[in-house]
Amino acid sequence: MTDIQGEKRGEYGEEDDKKGSIEEAFKKEEVPSWKNQITVRSVMTSFGLSLVFNFIVCKLNLTTGVIPSLNVAAGLLGFAILKSWTKALGKFGFLKQPFTRQETTVVQTCVVASSGIAFSSGTASYMLGMSGQIASQADAGNTPMNVKNLSLGWMIAFLFVVSFVGLFSIVPLRKIMILKYKLTYPSGTATAYLINSFHTPTGAKLAKKQVATLFYSFCGSFMFALFQWFFAAADGCGFVSFPTFGLKAYKQKFYFDFSTTYVGVGMICPYMVNVSLLIGAIISWGIMWPLIEKHKGHWYSADLPASSLHGIQGYRIFLAIATMLGDGLFHVVYMSIVTARSLMAQKSSNPKDTIAADHGEIKESYDEQRRREYFLMDQIPNKAAIGGYIVLAGISVGIVPVIFHQLKWYHILVAYLIAPVLAFCNAYGCGLSDWSLASNYGKVAIIIFSAWVGVHHGGIVAGLASCGVMMSIVSTASDLMQDFKTGYLTLTSPRSMFVSQVIGTAMGCLITPLVFWFFYKAYSVGDPDGSYPAPYALMYRGIALLGVEGVSSLPKHCLELAVGFFVASIVVNTIRELLQCYETKWRVHRFIPSPMCMAIPFYLGGYFAIDMCVGSIILFIWQKANKRKAKDLAPAVASGLICGDSLWGIPAAILSLFGIQAPICMKFLSTSTNKKVEALLGGA
Repeated sequence: MTDIQGEKRGEYGEEDDKKGSIEEAFKKEEVPSWKNQITVRSVMTSFGLSLVFNFIVCKLNLTTGVIPSLNVAAGLLGFAILKSWTKALGKFGFLKQPFTRQETTVVQTCVVASSGIAFSSGTASYMLGMSGQIASQADAGNTPMNVKNLSLGWMIAFLFVVSFVGLFSIVPLRKIMILKYKLTYPSGTATAYLINSFHTPTGAKLAKKQVATLFYSFCGSFMFALFQWFFAAADGCGFVSFPTFGLKAYKQKFYFDFSTTYVGVGMICPYMVNVSLLIGAIISWGIMWPLIEKHKGHWYSADLPASSLHGIQGYRIFLAIATMLGDGLFHVVYMSIVTARSLMAQKSSNPKDTIAADHGEIKESYDEQRRREYFLMDQIPNKAAIGGYIVLAGISVGIVPVIFHQLKWYHILVAYLIAPVLAFCNAYGCGLSDWSLASNYGKVAIIIFSAWVGVHHGGIVAGLASCGVMMSIVSTASDLMQDFKTGYLTLTSPRSMFVSQVIGTAMGCLITPLVFWFFYKAYSVGDPDGSYPAPYALMYRGIALLGVEGVSSLPKHCLELAVGFFVASIVVNTIRELLQCYETKWRVHRFIPSPMCMAIPFYLGGYFAIDMCVGSIILFIWQKANKRKAKDLAPAVASGLICGDSLWGIPAAILSLFGIQAPICMKFLSTSTNKKVEALLGGA
């Protein structure tokens, strides 16, 4: 993490160092002031892209909850729109301010902040988990005190109250994280290099090609989704219900559903993520659930509906929860150890070197000097950051109990006293490994606060609401530090990065509930057998049930199985980390599946895992055929597939709201069932 390019340097390094310098290429370009980095055109572009990305993330949340990184697509589309905008203005002589990489960085930050709210807001997880529809599936805890029906008013108010606090929690540590510890923040660094490359002649040419590829991919995906709509007149109809591997496999949710969204997601996600999902589907729907269903009538009542948590659904949900909690606990402990060791190593380093680095006395490369200079130019006063946190936390302590009367002011106060420590741990760990544990901290908060409040005082709603408070702080803190790293590498002012994050957060607080409400009114959201099952809603409510009722809410033998999966999750993660540390010849750790990923199909089935594996196969073949072209264009193709299929959801939802149905129902029946249908129709 320190510069080792050469021993002899002049004031800005030797000529050999300059040849590989990024900033040397931008030396003649004037860096605009922080106010000029945030332009009207950048805010308007950010708003339009935020709307698009919120639809995409919302659809992913409501279908499987698997969300890939969309940073590349956000940066690429932001650059393309602004480049076209400024080029058009330049032709007519109206261009007053040139288009810079700092402006692209502001747009990317704003869009990612807005779409990040779509994740941390929990509209498809903890918020939906409070509703009566999800409560009726969980059986236990379905009382007025433990149900809060959704409405746009309190959802928007809650997000505005809690979403900004996290931005102030980590600001005072930005110089320590970026300059002193030199944390890498892989996603932020990758985004910065992408943006820098866009604004070079070679990079601009490639970006133009990537945008064209994304557009063709988008159009193809959108038209294919439109084509599929004509054959889906009702649930169980159309290509999404195609029994690719036979009707028996289809019944166990093993089929390819022609979703270009998840083919695209599979092209973006690492190979092992997709393989882990498929392994999880095989273990659960291929082996575990058929074996447990053989004990129907003995382990659980045969009269229970399929959605009851006291039946087979309970095994699916609670074994998934146990696996996720085991994975989450391991990573919280592991990252705490890594963080502590890293901090101890920093403290034990040569104090003179640390002091010299803080004052810029150590010889640095030209790039590092330029970046340090601009990073320290526009400061955000620590007093303002600390004061902002205290004021916003105070407002939240007063308002959140009004929205959720199950929570008292002292519950929220305790959350805000603990949150800065967790925000630091998450931001630091994210800088080391690019792994955000925000959802894991949220799950822990559910168990603690639901147990604290108790089932008779609305502990389920209290736990779910506290999850929202904790997740919003921890998630936005790590996102902001990623953005500071991106800004540091593109010479974008920390002040403009902070302001754009605030603007993006405000957009997200408004757009996310509206987009979710659009889907909520158009479809049967949360229905396990519907198009938008929102799997995490029932899972998060299940965690809250564990908090208030303990193991008494589990079906027979579910506790023993849950403990086994919990321990297995920790063991698998431990083996992977040990292999990564001590086995470096064959790097076997690359082939150890992720328990967190394996748990996701426990509830949903294997259909989306098959889609994602198809994406992996396409990418693998492409890389073998032309590795360079695949590296350059695969992210654009994947983003186009995701955007096209996801945005078809807008006209499809509008048609559904107006009661317009597809003209054809394409359905697949067994031979015996088909004969019965023909006989029935013939008799009629």
